[in-house]
Amino acid sequence: MEFVPVRYDEAAYQDYVQLFSLCFPQARKYHRDYLDWLYRANPDGRAVGYDARDGDRLAAHYVCIPARAWVGGQEVDVLLSLNTATHPAYQGRGLFTQLAERTYAAGAAAGYDAVYGVANANSTPGFTRKLKFQLLSPLRAMLGLGALGIDFTASPALQFRRSWSVDALAWRCSSPVNPVMRRTGDGHSHFLAAALFGQLCLATAELEDGRPDPALLNPKAVSLLSPLRLFLGLVPPPMQRWSLYVDIPQVFRPSPLNLIYRSLSGRVQSIDPESVFFNFLDFDAY
Repeated sequence: MEFVPVRYDEAAYQDYVQLFSLCFPQARKYHRDYLDWLYRANPDGRAVGYDARDGDRLAAHYVCIPARAWVGGQEVDVLLSLNTATHPAYQGRGLFTQLAERTYAAGAAAGYDAVYGVANANSTPGFTRKLKFQLLSPLRAMLGLGALGIDFTASPALQFRRSWSVDALAWRCSSPVNPVMRRTGDGHSHFLAAALFGQLCLATAELEDGRPDPALLNPKAVSLLSPLRLFLGLVPPPMQRWSLYVDIPQVFRPSPLNLIYRSLSGRVQSIDPESVFFNFLDFDAY
C-alpha cells in the first residue's frame, strides 16, 4: 500500500469520482466540477489530503480544505475535514486513520493551526477516540420563519469563528452543487440555500453587513423563496434572539451533527462550546 498526497489533475478526479460513486451511490454531488471547485479553486488554498493506492487501484481517499478562522483570539489558517472514502475491498484495515494522521502532519508542517469538522453519530467516535478530536457540541437544528435576529453587538469573546474574505465568501456561494444566495436587511447579510424538501425549506445563516461585496455573490441561487428556514449551527447565548424559531425534536433528526476540533499547533488545545459562532456556510451541509 502506497500513501501519496492528493492530486488535482483530471486522472485523479476520475479516480475520486469512481471511488465516491462506489462508496456513496445515492450521492450526486461528487462529480468532477464539484471536486475541482472544492479542491483547487478555493481562494484560501488547495485541498490537503492523502490517498492510499494499491497498485493502480485507489483504496482510500481523505481531504481537508483550507480556511481562515478566529481561534482563541487570533486569525489563523485552519483545515476543514471533509471528504473521506474507502473502497469496500479495503475497509476495516484502518486506512482512514492512517490517511488522517498523514494529512494533519502535512497540515501542521504547512502552518495550519487547527482542523475542525462536522461528524455524524457514526463517524464521531472515530474522530474523538482514534484521532483525538474534541467533541465541541452537537449542532443546534431549528426551524422557523424569517430572520434569525442574531445580535452581533452582544458578541462575546469568541473562541472559534470562521473568517470570510470577500473572495472566499464569493467562492462559497458559487458552489456548483447548491449555490447560496445573499440578501441584506436589518443591518445583516442573510444567506439562503436549498435544504429540506428541495427549496421548500431553505438553510439560513447571518453575518454582519459590510463583509461581503454583493457584486461577487450569486443573486439568483435560490429561485423559490420559501418563508420556511432551517438553521444548523451554534450561536453563543448572549447573541441569541431566534424570533420565530423552534428546536427540531430529536426524533425527527436523521442523525445528530457534531462539531469537532483538534489543534495542530498546540496553541489552543480546547474550546468552550458556548464561545463558538458557526453556521451552514462554515461546512458542507448545503
